[in-house]
Amino acid sequence: MNHPEYRRIVRRKTRQVRVGPVLVGGDAPISVQTMTNTLTADVEATLAQIRRAEAAGVDIVRVSCPDEESTRALAAIVKGAKVPVVADIHFHYKRAIEAAEAGAACLRINPGNIGSAARVREVVQAAKDHGCSMRIGVNAGSLDRELLEKYGEPCPQAMVESALMHARILEDNDFFDFKISVKASDVFLAIAAYEGLAAACDYPLHLGVTEAGGLRTGTVKSALGIGALLRQGIGDTIRVSLSADPVEEVRVGFDILKGLDLRHRGVRIVSCPSCARMGFDVSAVVAELERRLDHIVEPVTLSVLGCVVNGPGEARSSDIGLTGGGKNTHKVFLNGVPDHSVGTDRIVDHLVDLVEKRAAAMKTAKAAD
Repeated sequence: MNHPEYRRIVRRKTRQVRVGPVLVGGDAPISVQTMTNTLTADVEATLAQIRRAEAAGVDIVRVSCPDEESTRALAAIVKGAKVPVVADIHFHYKRAIEAAEAGAACLRINPGNIGSAARVREVVQAAKDHGCSMRIGVNAGSLDRELLEKYGEPCPQAMVESALMHARILEDNDFFDFKISVKASDVFLAIAAYEGLAAACDYPLHLGVTEAGGLRTGTVKSALGIGALLRQGIGDTIRVSLSADPVEEVRVGFDILKGLDLRHRGVRIVSCPSCARMGFDVSAVVAELERRLDHIVEPVTLSVLGCVVNGPGEARSSDIGLTGGGKNTHKVFLNGVPDHSVGTDRIVDHLVDLVEKRAAAMKTAKAAD
């Protein structure tokens, strides 16, 4: 897609790693991740949550493996999932080995935290034997004591130094199939740490503002932090960390990518904030459209504007557009051209029908390529 210069994003050049069948870094699309919040040992509940995330389009799912009971359940979870599963390991090296043996596509682990050099070698060998990649995950809230003493507080320099220290441990063991994250709950700290790390290495980066908050506040913080980095071309896979349903993390992740024209999935709705000029209840219509079009996967653009001030302009740049008019009649645009009118009581049903038909045509055309 050709964009004017002000819209063009030049992605940072990185190595490429593999998380199961999903490529991360290089020229691969930016992938969207989430993490389950069920007890991993409860296979049925965990798989049910993963399936809901898969329906929302997730590319990679992470599950926590804090104990042996969790790693025992992992094999069934990996087998039942349609997307690659990352095992979240913190301190116990045996859990990492067990997760690799159970079929995890990736290990989220900091090699400097699992003990002796011999233990690191065992984990690396297990990863090599079973085709696992790794993610080094640095968090501002859990930096090494030595770094906190050196820098006095969590700061970008300390986070980058921590990430590179862990990276060197893997490199010294002839292992390079890893990505790195340097997350913080503070947006400014996270952005600065990722910028520093991007300048210091060519490994793919997993973006996130950790512990971002609930659905509304966490979405805002994540969009600010992740969006600012993506705009600079930094970032190869993302996770929006919310105190909410993991499905919401996936939806917000795709919305961030859609907002920057980096990846398109589902219906992109452009709508006005509504005012006294509107010819119908824009807020109610858009809320109902979002609910009823959630199943659409194809990248359809839909504009819903309440009046003729900005409506025609937005409609001309959308696949399907609606501009509010008077006397209970509103103009529908198809492919940027005024096509027909619809009454207020039929707006939602009519637009849903148009979007579904367009999505079906797009799907058929894609299958024929």
